[in-house]
Amino acid sequence: MSYVRRTLEPTLRRAAAEFPVVVLTGPRQSGKTTLLKHLLGRTHGYCSLELPDVRVAAASDPRGFLALHAPPVMFDEIQHAPSLLPYIKEAVDARRDRAGQFILSGSQNLLVAQGVTESLAGRAAVLKLLPLSYREVAAVPNAPLPWESGRKPTREPMPPRDLWQSFLRGGYPELVANPGRDTALWHASYVQTYVERDVRSLRQVGDLSQFQIFLRALAARAAQLLSLTELSRDLGIAVNTVKAWLSVLEASYQVIILRPYFQNVGKRLVKTPKLYFADLGTLCYLAGLKDPDHAMAGPMGGALLENAVTIEVIRTLTHRGLEPQTYFWRTSNGVEVDLIVDTGAALIPIEVKLSTTPSPAMARGINAFKSDFGDRVAKGYVIHPGDAKLPLGPNAIALPFGEL
Repeated sequence: MSYVRRTLEPTLRRAAAEFPVVVLTGPRQSGKTTLLKHLLGRTHGYCSLELPDVRVAAASDPRGFLALHAPPVMFDEIQHAPSLLPYIKEAVDARRDRAGQFILSGSQNLLVAQGVTESLAGRAAVLKLLPLSYREVAAVPNAPLPWESGRKPTREPMPPRDLWQSFLRGGYPELVANPGRDTALWHASYVQTYVERDVRSLRQVGDLSQFQIFLRALAARAAQLLSLTELSRDLGIAVNTVKAWLSVLEASYQVIILRPYFQNVGKRLVKTPKLYFADLGTLCYLAGLKDPDHAMAGPMGGALLENAVTIEVIRTLTHRGLEPQTYFWRTSNGVEVDLIVDTGAALIPIEVKLSTTPSPAMARGINAFKSDFGDRVAKGYVIHPGDAKLPLGPNAIALPFGEL
């Protein structure tokens, strides 16, 4: 399988040159091991902790195990051997000035983050690797976002059917690098493996079939306001169970929760959020979509495109080693902006429209947001699946998805 360059590469190199420990997390199959071996394989040893006998060895004699795998070394799937972390801390503290001693990777954020917080606080850089962004697929992994200086088009606009076919496949490297793979079969296997392994290890879920129904119910609500009470009622399960299962999906990087934008930070935490899937192929599989024409023209077309735009921005920022400050905006009378990116210096409003013929009316939400929040709001963007790039008034510009 050919290697696909990742946006995270410069940040990972810098972290390994500055911190004694680097922790790389992300969903299964997102390319963590491939990235680490590609960048650090010549300088670091490698040990996978996924095999049961290796885990037993690590747990029974951690000091002896670390002596056998002396730094610099990469430990893959570190969540399987959390008892190693205090001994890694001990080894790091013996040579605190030495960078890049231990490179740890794991696919379960909840377990990894807890262990790092308890044992390696102040000693570790924590990075995330999500599935491939469209920049990475197009071999321009460091292309700026539209509002950034040095902006050039990410790639030529794709024919509509090709664009929607790419949505069905998603961004997992194995599918991108092997176009001949059966997309539906791959995602079916991925979801089943995820449910059987990550869900069981993160939280006791009594009925795995009910959890899969829960996954499909979430897929039907992608890019919509997520009412946990309504979801609980529709599925016949307790609200606390819905919250617990949702936390499992977040911890294993399957979904991303977007909160509404308020100047009052406290309000963002209590208002109804929106839910997006971290990989569009997973979403399409769970929604039962197999044909690009059906995906494009069906009832979920708008939600799929909004999910694609939102995740592209979040992946791009995350793969730079940043924590994306992304929100949506919605007023009580229904005026909304699909995505707000807070850069610190400005607020960037982004609307997503399914029509390939942009018009000034599509910037209504952006104009309203500019009116409410004033000078801090920069020029906004209306992202669409066509090929037209044109101004939509003083506050917005229409861009094809490929130029995002």
